[in-house]
Amino acid sequence: MRPSWDEIFMEQARLMARRSTCLRRQVGAVLVRDNRAVASGYNGPPSRLLHCEERGGCLRAKLGVPSGQRQEICRALHAEQNVILQLAITGLSGSGTTLYVTHFPCFTCAKLLVQLGVQRIVFAEGYPDEFSGDLLKEAGVEVLPY
Repeated sequence: MRPSWDEIFMEQARLMARRSTCLRRQVGAVLVRDNRAVASGYNGPPSRLLHCEERGGCLRAKLGVPSGQRQEICRALHAEQNVILQLAITGLSGSGTTLYVTHFPCFTCAKLLVQLGVQRIVFAEGYPDEFSGDLLKEAGVEVLPY
């Protein structure tokens, strides 16, 4: 059977997630306009920096920080943040796009995606952040579970 566009781009997001070196959660994302991928990303530290495994483990895990909390002490950029940075590097716009992402965006990423102009988000798994869904709804972003 011929796969739908949602199937194709969600599989690409899952493939991107396999690049992640995060010890807690592997996340991948693909930003699409007119059925063409314009940017992709996965969660991990900034380029040229060591991964948590190479530094002796995850700081948040060592401190017993629950999932979805104290993200400011995590070395990793989120997959969505890397997508946005890729757009900045290439000079492309995110206005009117659809984001396919393996996990529901956190509140910080939701704010960035709204500002970027993303119109639709398709996600495969939830994420423990009670505020991001309300923000996306208020902004009129269509959010669909895959």
